[in-house]
Amino acid sequence: MHLSSCGTNEMEKIRVSAVKYINSYPFMIGLLDGEVARMIDLEVCHPSECADRLIAGDTDIGLIPVAMIASMKEYHIVSDYCLSTDGEVRTVLLVSNTPFEQVTRIYLDYRSRSSVTLCRILASKAWKRNFEWLPAPEEFDITAMKPEEAAVIIGDRCFEYAHLFSFRLDLGLEWKRFTGLPFVFACWVSTRVLPEDFTSLFNKALSEGLDRRNEAVSLLKEGTPVTPEEVIYYLNHNIDFRLDNLKREALTKFINYIKELKINP
Repeated sequence: MHLSSCGTNEMEKIRVSAVKYINSYPFMIGLLDGEVARMIDLEVCHPSECADRLIAGDTDIGLIPVAMIASMKEYHIVSDYCLSTDGEVRTVLLVSNTPFEQVTRIYLDYRSRSSVTLCRILASKAWKRNFEWLPAPEEFDITAMKPEEAAVIIGDRCFEYAHLFSFRLDLGLEWKRFTGLPFVFACWVSTRVLPEDFTSLFNKALSEGLDRRNEAVSLLKEGTPVTPEEVIYYLNHNIDFRLDNLKREALTKFINYIKELKINP
């Protein structure tokens, strides 16, 4: 099996799209080395791309932002594992050099669906604030924001840019304070029922990868702004990988808020 970038697939294998951030590295270790490896073609994408490819039929399983579930006609949660947090997550932040009570405009990262939707829900339900919401495309320079502006940033970019800002809100922690629940950012989802023997091996591979999560540092790219020690701490203390009943309750609450507020992720 090989690890590919989005767009190159072997059609005879089950196509799997994973998130290209550090938080999914333990999953990739398990999928690359597990028994299921010979059955899949694994690609890595931004979270929003994982969802787009699944919905378009360009992949069979995606680690997709859970916000997208709200608008899917048919979906199947494939595994007992996810990307979630029970408080501070560190890699989903609202950042600014203006005190948040003075912020009037928020840029939403194009790489995300769940995180930017979470910010909009918190604004309405928890903070009771109205903002001007602006897109932050790939060319957006987060370091050039004007006074009264803030931006949602996610993933590995938080390790690189968060220290540049005077004010930082951790959106995982904000959700926990508001609801008392953990937050699920992404789940393994398919648009059709997959063979039970495959999903069993898939789950096993994810579990084995999580057992070896500290080995994720081996996948760090040269020049990355985060140290191996930071990665190990992050994967063991900030990211929660098991999709239990409490997480499912939190997921349902999140999806209900999307529908209530008529948000289009």
